[in-house]
Amino acid sequence: MSGISKSQVPRLCAEIDDKVKAFLAHPIEGDWPYLWIDAIFVKVRQQGRIVSVAVIVAVGVNSDGRRGVLGMDIGPSEAETFWTAFLRKLARRGLRGVKLVVSDAPEGIKATVAKVLNASWQRRRVHFMRNALAHAGKKGTVCRLRLPRHCVARVDAEAARAQWRKVADQLRPKLP
Repeated sequence: MSGISKSQVPRLCAEIDDKVKAFLAHPIEGDWPYLWIDAIFVKVRQQGRIVSVAVIVAVGVNSDGRRGVLGMDIGPSEAETFWTAFLRKLARRGLRGVKLVVSDAPEGIKATVAKVLNASWQRRRVHFMRNALAHAGKKGTVCRLRLPRHCVARVDAEAARAQWRKVADQLRPKLP
């Protein structure tokens, strides 16, 4: 970035802002049956102070199997009101046909997904495993190896429940 003058920086930023705004406003066409939403917290400067904000991103898979980033927004937290506004923006831009939304489990996300998108919700496997391992402590290595491979990778819900019971029975003596 050498050779760029101070006057060029605002112009370049304005060009980038215009492209980002256009991307965030473009119509979403077709059905997107699968949607992953997640947030990351970053530090930003607002009114001379450094504050933490949530950056929310939605990635979908359409009926043709094509994956794409559908939207992004920045807000003060992962509160239900913020998720609701974000999903409504996506719906206004044309998001439709959503059957399953996958995310971590911030407060209110299940209700928001059902209300705004009329879709099912599933917790991301990695978040489920982190919570399970937090309860297992250092002895959780066995749990880490067995649960995802033996329980989650089942063809139907009943098979997963049966395997869960089997693994839990094996682990119970060591990890009550």
